[in-house]
Amino acid sequence: MNTNSKRLRLQSEEIAEFPYRPTACKTEYRMVVVRKNISKEKGELRLHDEILHFFYITNDWFTPAADIVLAPQGANGRCQQENVIQQMQGGVHALHAPVDTLLSNWAYMVMTSLAWNMKAWAALSLPESGRWSEQYRAQKAWLLGIEFKTFINALVAIPCQIVKQAGRIVYRVLSYNPHQTIFFRLLDALRC
Repeated sequence: MNTNSKRLRLQSEEIAEFPYRPTACKTEYRMVVVRKNISKEKGELRLHDEILHFFYITNDWFTPAADIVLAPQGANGRCQQENVIQQMQGGVHALHAPVDTLLSNWAYMVMTSLAWNMKAWAALSLPESGRWSEQYRAQKAWLLGIEFKTFINALVAIPCQIVKQAGRIVYRVLSYNPHQTIFFRLLDALRC
């Protein structure tokens, strides 16, 4: 083990809640706070502790506070939305405004968002049934979770030779990547 590497270790975690009304609102909400005590360690030495607070605001007054944060349908289960927003900004650049008018920037955002949705649509179109259903489910989850650049490199930018012969078109795949099985399963699903 490398003794020069630092690691973070969760020492404790507490959850609290209180009613909260933002200044400009008439409605009172429920604020759930998670306090994490994280120690930074190097080798066997404990360097220092760091206290972090995470705040979750909700209008759900009935679900236990721990479930608001930790349950799969809770805040941690929904944090994938932050990744989607990040991909819209940096992956497909949907939130950039590269052109000069509001209408053309809107059209650009719609087109790039459609490209992102195409990735999700492709993943959701993959069948999960059959002999290898567990493996297919894992591939579907992988495809739903990958970044847009990985999607382009794995399933879109596949080098092909296109040959037209005897009234038909033949596509010859010129290189192999480990994700081509997903690509060909997707083609079969879309053909049906």
